Amino acid sequence: MKVEVLAIGDELLIGQTVNTNAAWIGQEMSNRGYRVQRCLTIADDQHSIIHALDQILPDTNCIIITGGLGPTKDDLTKYTLAQYFESPIAIHQATLEQIESFFASRNKPMLEVNTQQAALPTKAKILKNRCGTAAGMWFEQREVIFISLPGVPYEMKTIMTEEAFPLLEERYKGTTLYHKTIHTQGIGESFLADQISDWEKRVREAGLGLAYLPSPGIVKLRLSSYTGKENEAQISAFFKELESLIPEHIYGYDDSNLAAALGAQLRAKKATIGTVESCTAGLLAKYIAGISGSSAYYQGALLTYSNSLKVKIAQVNAETLAQYGAVSEQVAIEMAANGRKILGVDYCLSTTGVPPA
Repeated sequence: MKVEVLAIGDELLIGQTVNTNAAWIGQEMSNRGYRVQRCLTIADDQHSIIHALDQILPDTNCIIITGGLGPTKDDLTKYTLAQYFESPIAIHQATLEQIESFFASRNKPMLEVNTQQAALPTKAKILKNRCGTAAGMWFEQREVIFISLPGVPYEMKTIMTEEAFPLLEERYKGTTLYHKTIHTQGIGESFLADQISDWEKRVREAGLGLAYLPSPGIVKLRLSSYTGKENEAQISAFFKELESLIPEHIYGYDDSNLAAALGAQLRAKKATIGTVESCTAGLLAKYIAGISGSSAYYQGALLTYSNSLKVKIAQVNAETLAQYGAVSEQVAIEMAANGRKILGVDYCLSTTGVPPA
């Protein structure tokens, strides 16, 4: 099944709210073997909604619509969908009773706008929302399923999990997606691609999907198979080959991170580490100490944001600061070397620089 996600909301477009719904839907669809092929974010107005519905891809089987359902006048999705599917609106008794129960359980008065939330398109299959007052709606037209859900994340997730997915699974049997991700560091995306170009060619020739997922200092490589775990051994073999190609750059798989990899190395060596921080102001310490069991190897930190504390606590030579400045290799080296002695650790990391604006 091929899916599109249509996220409605001006707050998404202006960056006031991050669209976590699309990420969750994409993950859940992939887990069930369905493929999300497009995600659109549009304004909460009738023209934008209708235009988006008219522009769906020809091979799409299902549209997931989030947002624009609620008690206020700017929530237009329900009325726009009623017009689009040429459906009358009427009070849905089961939904009205659920809304009444919702307010009664909280000892809150029910307003007329809340009653009107039970006024729903008669052509829609109504999807119960046990966590709120905006019901989900299921329409079908031209062999395409349209599912409209509230934008509140926990309400959307509840309706999808309890109502929509069971209905979709009756109609479409997905092929389980299998993927595995390897993590690299210390090499840029373009340099990495050049170094493993032959390996990448053979991966793609094998019919596997390869995605580069770069972030500052890190590039993840994800191999995917839409035929499920039957390709698990093949993917593992490709990654084992990659480990031999660039061993100095690989530090973990899937949910691993640099802090966990560092901790594993320190445990294996029975070594300790500390930090001396300026520009990061304790973030490095938080990152390292955030790993369960880090007390076995992480001893502590010196936070020396000002130059005076670099001299007083980290024992950086005042002349080094005067000659090279706080943001310099020379100062960073003195911070780390002195911190190693002061903290009594085997290794010490230091950071100095200009904080981001």
